[in-house]
Amino acid sequence: MPDFLDHLNPQQRRAVESTEGPLLILAGAGSGKTRVITYRIAHLIQNCGVPPQAILAVTFTNKAADQMKERVATLLGDSVRESSPHLSTFHSFCVSVLRREIERLGYQREFSIYDDEDQQRLVKACTKELGLTEEMLPPRTALSRISHAKNSGVTPQEMFQNAADSVTEKLASVYERYVRRLRDANALDFDDLLLKAVELFDKAPDVCEKFNRRFRYLMVDEYQDTNRVQYLLIRQLTRNHQNICVVGDEDQSIYRWRGADIRNILNFKTDFPRAEIVRLEQNYRSTQIILDAATAVVKNNRERIGKTLWSQETGGSRIGLYLAQDADGEAEFIAQEAAASLSASAGNTVGVLYRTNAQSRPLEEAFRRHGVPYQIVGGFRFYDRAEIKDAIAYARLALNPRDSAALLRIINTPPRGLGQSTIGALRTAAQERGLSVWETLEAEIAAQTFPLRAKKAFEALLVILRQNKEDAASLSLGSFFTNLLDRTGLMKALEADDSIEGEGRRENLQELVNAALEAEERGDTLRSFLDHAALVSDADDYKERARATLMTLHTAKGLEFATVFLAGMEEGLFPHKLSQGDGTAIEEERRLCYVGMTRAKRRLVLTRALYRRLYGEDSFRGTRPSRFLDEVPDTLTEAISAESALGKPQTSWHNSLDTVESIDRFLSEHVARFERAGGERTGSLKSSTSKWKLGSRVRHAKYGVGTVVDCEGEGEDAKITISFPGHGRKKLVDRYAALEKV
Repeated sequence: MPDFLDHLNPQQRRAVESTEGPLLILAGAGSGKTRVITYRIAHLIQNCGVPPQAILAVTFTNKAADQMKERVATLLGDSVRESSPHLSTFHSFCVSVLRREIERLGYQREFSIYDDEDQQRLVKACTKELGLTEEMLPPRTALSRISHAKNSGVTPQEMFQNAADSVTEKLASVYERYVRRLRDANALDFDDLLLKAVELFDKAPDVCEKFNRRFRYLMVDEYQDTNRVQYLLIRQLTRNHQNICVVGDEDQSIYRWRGADIRNILNFKTDFPRAEIVRLEQNYRSTQIILDAATAVVKNNRERIGKTLWSQETGGSRIGLYLAQDADGEAEFIAQEAAASLSASAGNTVGVLYRTNAQSRPLEEAFRRHGVPYQIVGGFRFYDRAEIKDAIAYARLALNPRDSAALLRIINTPPRGLGQSTIGALRTAAQERGLSVWETLEAEIAAQTFPLRAKKAFEALLVILRQNKEDAASLSLGSFFTNLLDRTGLMKALEADDSIEGEGRRENLQELVNAALEAEERGDTLRSFLDHAALVSDADDYKERARATLMTLHTAKGLEFATVFLAGMEEGLFPHKLSQGDGTAIEEERRLCYVGMTRAKRRLVLTRALYRRLYGEDSFRGTRPSRFLDEVPDTLTEAISAESALGKPQTSWHNSLDTVESIDRFLSEHVARFERAGGERTGSLKSSTSKWKLGSRVRHAKYGVGTVVDCEGEGEDAKITISFPGHGRKKLVDRYAALEKV
């Protein structure tokens, strides 16, 4: 018996040696599925005499395909030098087919492949040709819905016939023209690569027959992530034989929003009645406690075949549960715990996983404060995201009208109907005159050199910029950014985008307002806030040396870390609010939780905030714990207190008034200054007439008992600065604070 098979456990070996007929390998998290696929390929070639070129294995990423190629080459060495199995992504395989045979569909072989930017430009052109505006049908939204229709096998005609509203009818018209324009250009978009391959095999049975004869053994990785078109392609490639092996895990099907259909793996036995099912249940990654907790959560789903994961790692700590007061406290805990974990061993790694990109902002700031190097995977850093940079650019102009880079960034954002030639002419005029773009804009408007439409758009923009400038001088940070997002139309422009990406971008802008409100509580000015944002978005390269990684749960699939933190375990956040009331969506959210939990090797901590600030509100709102927390057995968990976790009370950033001793010291120094000044007030606090006097003890529903250290204004609009031991200074508005005197 070949030596390499001796490296497999009994279930893995059974999967490798089951070579004839349909086979479903249910590969649990961390069970070695890539090893099984590559060993199975090697076994077919070396032990079964199958020619390498008769084997086709498809997966979803180039990285996964390259990894399989390397492992097969290592196992077989010189025996696969002259001919190799075809290991590739679905899309790469389809391109290779179409380059040979697409003329059967009326295309030329040298077709172009449009990327996302090309597609958006084409959608914009089609929308314009039909007399529609981008406000009526945002290009990003239109493209997302067209892609979904294509992958669901819905034609433009079917979309129009089934349209329930005028917007869908308009979208169908854009869809039809988009498809026609692609064909006129002898071009395919990313979705077409799959669709045209399926169409080719349907319309040219002899071509389908040829590929059936060539590839007598088909293997599909991550089968739970296949969509309808990929499913049809697989059925076509196995029309003459049923030597198909699919590897997947129904409990890790988390891409429904991208078209993945979990029914493909659930119905495999129905599609192939003779199919054998092999379960890979031994986990080589996590402790048994982590596996038991993850299984306890996912077993509440109905849409699953079922498996029981087990590990030889029977020890390990219980699942940590941490309840923070707010998002900052949650981030502070995670950053300090991450720092301790990384310093404990040079081999430790930390993964911080969250449901939405907007959650990364307080986490990033906490990691930077504590000097913990980190990398962001699957997204930009918070202040580097396009929508955040747009809002920040408007804010920069409110302080510095000569900031031409900021003005050129937002001059047509949101769209104002300005052409590139007009903007280019303005930029050239500014350079020739030696003036800022703002100054040049005012001069050109006065000289009436612009066409009427452009002149009106520029005048409206200047009104917005001047109002922002006035607000910067008179409003608080939170109010300034709330007004800015409304006035500029940045938020309204995203409200028309109903895609998943659009929802995420709206959440990011909402989080920007939260960041401004928190900075206001710290006493930051607009300038210091913008300086801070510039530092956070500094392009430091942490990737080479960072062992801490921040990412969304969707991007964590396939990765592993010694310690994992799942942040924001709250109803409406995780599971996400868009899934509420939708049983199928809740099950996918639960699978996403399972994926996150099984990324952990030795330690798993689930965190949530007791209060979380909502968009544009001065106050916090109470949260409800995620239902997934209730699904983890109490016997597997342990609560982590703030004192035991951090070793000292929580503190706010740039805040030293965080203990009773420091508050007393501050008050004694303030009284001394008051007496030296001859009894006159030395700060903004009125010593006798204010309702909230210096040194008054008050109780707050969230922060507990604190001491008044400053007060601005009178009556219900007064802003009281209170120092709460363990939380630091908080600036609260009397009207909303609901304070009680102690």
